Amino acid sequence: MNKKNVGVIAVVAALVVAGGWYFNQGHEAKAQAPGAKGAGGGQPPVTVNVVKPERRDVGVELFANGTVTPLRTVNLHPQTVTTIRKVHIREGQFVKEGELMFSLDDRADLANVAQAQAQVARDRATLADLDRQYKRSQELVSQNFLAQSALDSLLSQVEAQRALVQSNQAAMRATQVSASYTSIRAPMSGRVGAIDVHPGALVQMTTSLTTVTQLDPINVSFTLPESTLGALLGAQKAGNVDVHVTSGADAKPVAGRLSFIDNAVDAQAGTIRVKGEFSNNDTNLWPGQYVTARVVVQTLKDAVVIPQTAIITSTNGTFVYVLAEGNSARQVPVKRVYAFGDQAAVTGLSGAEQVITEGKQNLRPGGKVRLAQAAKPAVAPQPKQGEQA
Repeated sequence: MNKKNVGVIAVVAALVVAGGWYFNQGHEAKAQAPGAKGAGGGQPPVTVNVVKPERRDVGVELFANGTVTPLRTVNLHPQTVTTIRKVHIREGQFVKEGELMFSLDDRADLANVAQAQAQVARDRATLADLDRQYKRSQELVSQNFLAQSALDSLLSQVEAQRALVQSNQAAMRATQVSASYTSIRAPMSGRVGAIDVHPGALVQMTTSLTTVTQLDPINVSFTLPESTLGALLGAQKAGNVDVHVTSGADAKPVAGRLSFIDNAVDAQAGTIRVKGEFSNNDTNLWPGQYVTARVVVQTLKDAVVIPQTAIITSTNGTFVYVLAEGNSARQVPVKRVYAFGDQAAVTGLSGAEQVITEGKQNLRPGGKVRLAQAAKPAVAPQPKQGEQA
């Protein structure tokens, strides 16, 4: 190797050593810069969102699937073997209690009533004649023209005839009752079902003429877990228990009241059967229809409501982070009293805190935070009447 090559190698080595010294000096200066991460710096603030808890009354609700059932459904049958003379109603018609629905052949029954009335009239005439004879005989006995025994015999005839009149009057009423079976009237107000008979058809006691179903008021039957029985009974003792049902996603809820709690729990299913009664003037509910029932068993007065996303559950319990002084995070133990939708009523908060909802997964007690936006209510305010949401 000549002297020229040795000189070049020496120059390159000197440049490498100088570059290494410069790189180390710059790295140390950067590490010592204010606010930099490392041994001399701290953890940067965590960006979070906060909400203000809302204080309001919260209804504790139970949900169940139910079936609409009428209070009464009557299947109409004739009480005699006869023929249909006239049908006064149409299928699906609404009828009022006492309205005439079917007329049956009543000729034989009317004849029997006339015969019974004539028999009563004849017996009354006989009774009147015997009564007159008895009165005349009393005068003869007082004048000693007639024996007392004859008067007693005549009195017995009067009493027997009076009893016969009463018997025949009862028979006449029985024939009138039988005659009334030829006019079939609505036993209650309701809607008429299908009609399978027509004028001239022969009917007997097993023939179904039609049905009448009461639609207003109407019941909704459903079952609830037996664990809710105590709350149901307590609410019923306190007063009327509100029940709301909906028949579909777009249907308007119908309000009613709890009317029945069964006297026994179904041991196999672990449920209790209950019913709600509803006013059904506009026939929004129809027998046999499936609905969703909502029962309000309790109202939590002035409860603190926060989003469920703010609640953290760990091995140490349930808690939330709230914004503390100096823009730091403070851990507050809470208890979830009742959850509904994405909200929850809790205890442990006064309602004046600012609860952290987003960014809490990176927090530690006492850690610094930075607000992404101003605190907003836990629940969006409802639009005023006349405003659009």
